[in-house]
Amino acid sequence: MRIKTGDTVKLIAGKDKGKTGTVLKTLPKADKVIVEGLNIAKKHTKPSQGGQGGIEEIPAPIHVSNVQLVDPKSGNATRVGYRMEDGKKVRFAKKSNETIN
Repeated sequence: MRIKTGDTVKLIAGKDKGKTGTVLKTLPKADKVIVEGLNIAKKHTKPSQGGQGGIEEIPAPIHVSNVQLVDPKSGNATRVGYRMEDGKKVRFAKKSNETIN
C-alpha cells in the first residue's frame, strides 16, 4: 500500500469528501485504512461488569482508493510514486517531486 500509518490523507469520495485526517491504522489485507475523525460510525456497547454501556463513536475503515496523500509542500492531494535514493526505495509526491519520510 502507498499509504502508511501517520500519513495525512484527504478523502476523495464518500460522506466526508474533502476532509483531511491522519491515518491511525492500515489494514493491508483488506486494502483499507482507518483515518482519525473521518467516517465515524456509532457502536452500541452492552453494559458489562466492568463498566456501563452506551453508544460510542469510532472511526470505521475506508477503502484505500478513496483517500489520497496530502503533499507535504503544498498541502494539496497528490499521487504517490517510488524511486531509489542512496540505494533505498523511498516514496515521493508526484505533484511537488518531494520525498515523503
